[in-house]
Amino acid sequence: MSTGKVVLGTMAGLAVGAVLGILFAPEKGSVTRKKIMDKGNDYADELKSKYHEFADSISEKFQSVKEDVQELAENGKAKYDEVKKDTNNAISSYKS
Repeated sequence: MSTGKVVLGTMAGLAVGAVLGILFAPEKGSVTRKKIMDKGNDYADELKSKYHEFADSISEKFQSVKEDVQELAENGKAKYDEVKKDTNNAISSYKS
């Protein structure tokens, strides 16, 4: 099971537990609704924060892979140029 699913399941469980706890608490309806809204906002903020952390992590990994690919391409081109030069030199010395 992936970490994301575990975190999402845990957060969902906490949310359901909090809502049920508030609904069964002996308070006025307006107070209960306010608590539900506050908890919902808290969970939404936490979910947004987790999303941004995840997006930043993916962005960093993408940038790292992009840099690795660029380095690999540069090394490949340098190696190609070296082989091309050696081949041209070999051909020139063979013709002479």
